[in-house]
Amino acid sequence: MYSMDNLKKIRKQMGLTIYDMADKLNITASFYSQIENKKRRLFYDIAIKIADIFEVTPDELFYIKEK
Repeated sequence: MYSMDNLKKIRKQMGLTIYDMADKLNITASFYSQIENKKRRLFYDIAIKIADIFEVTPDELFYIKEK
């Protein structure tokens, strides 16, 4: 199972704004905000870029282990 819940938490821990992320991903801040707020689908290529920015693998960022 995958989740977007870590995006905002990690972004804030790294001191990045929505605008910083959008700039790094070459998308609009509105688009990135919608991804974080689960209002827009996360595309694979963007997921890879986000994981690279956070210096983790996509699985470490998005994968939720079932209990």
